[in-house]
Amino acid sequence: MAASESKPVMTGGCQCGAVRYALMSEPTQPSICHCRMCQKAFGNYFAPLTGVPRKDLAWTKDRPGIFRSSEAVERGFCRDCGTPLTYSYLENDRISVSIGSLDEPARVTPEIQYGTESKIPAFEILHTLPGQRTDDYATPEELARMASRQHPDHD
Repeated sequence: MAASESKPVMTGGCQCGAVRYALMSEPTQPSICHCRMCQKAFGNYFAPLTGVPRKDLAWTKDRPGIFRSSEAVERGFCRDCGTPLTYSYLENDRISVSIGSLDEPARVTPEIQYGTESKIPAFEILHTLPGQRTDDYATPEELARMASRQHPDHD
């Protein structure tokens, strides 16, 4: 059965909903990358990624903007809200999606870390920091103003 005729295994998209995609096979090789390019691309300590063969990624609503971050790699992102969506080596038949852009990101657990030479030292202690739920410190009025304008995690 062709990918266009099969049922998606997972779906995802950007924060505003302008770009949506479907994965037609189970994603593999889940990882986080600490390299400096990934830090910049995600505006974070690392980039969480998982991927599929290119033929198994279907754009279901619009398409991402593309930035070629090196001679070897291009990254896809939403032109409207900036959400990082894809990462791919140009000469590879595989494309990775950002785990956070999946509608059910908890279904994917990273199995390896790359680019550890650029790992930010604070990353090692994040799990020891105290935590608070938003409703523990925000007033009901503040919570009302924080109501999400994000696209829901489904089509």
